[in-house]
Amino acid sequence: MTRTPRTAHPYRDTDVIDARAPRFNQATVGIVSLVAVITGWWPLLALLALQLGVGLRYGRRYCLPCVTYFELIQPRFGEGPIEDSRPPKFANQIGFVVLGAASMAHLVGLTAVGNGLGLLVAGLALLAAATGICAGCEMYRIRARLQGIRQRQIDRVELAELGEIRLAHGAGELLVAFSHPLCTDCRTLLGELAAGTAPWISVDVRDRPDLARKYGVALVPTVVRVASDGSVIGQAAG
Repeated sequence: MTRTPRTAHPYRDTDVIDARAPRFNQATVGIVSLVAVITGWWPLLALLALQLGVGLRYGRRYCLPCVTYFELIQPRFGEGPIEDSRPPKFANQIGFVVLGAASMAHLVGLTAVGNGLGLLVAGLALLAAATGICAGCEMYRIRARLQGIRQRQIDRVELAELGEIRLAHGAGELLVAFSHPLCTDCRTLLGELAAGTAPWISVDVRDRPDLARKYGVALVPTVVRVASDGSVIGQAAG
């Protein structure tokens, strides 16, 4: 078996993540939640909420499913595709809230509500683990796009901030690609841009977090079409 060598350090490169790690975490959350509902031992839901909360607050080193994946599974099977870590992190935040609510419902005697919330988490987590369809991740992407349209729409890009740019004679626009060097989709996109004929420039959000914040880049890759005067013609994220 050919193993893909590790390119993203699991505990230092926290702005990206091996796409298989969230699915392993989702499988763990889904199975334990289902066991909790079936057996009636609801404190398992509280333990899951606690574990998610600790991981969110203190990092992947304190997330038991994450450590299991990065220390035992990834070294054996190799690294999977690298993606933006913000969508799965948002999904974990939702899981933390729902599992916390389920635990509180059980604590005050609302067993049916607690079981219903536990089954909701189990169903969505197992769906994500089995198919890659992550409801929380999609909610993050939708929210990011809505925020980009309503609050942080990029109307203008200051071309001087991007470094030296040489536009071909007669070229009326430039493609600005906000990317991360470890992101699999970003590398694919940059390869496609390099193979094309349109003028383009890449902005590494790891090296230029100031520009990522300024232009509200909530997902990588994000591509912005910019006219020669700096006005934005269009944009697409993720």
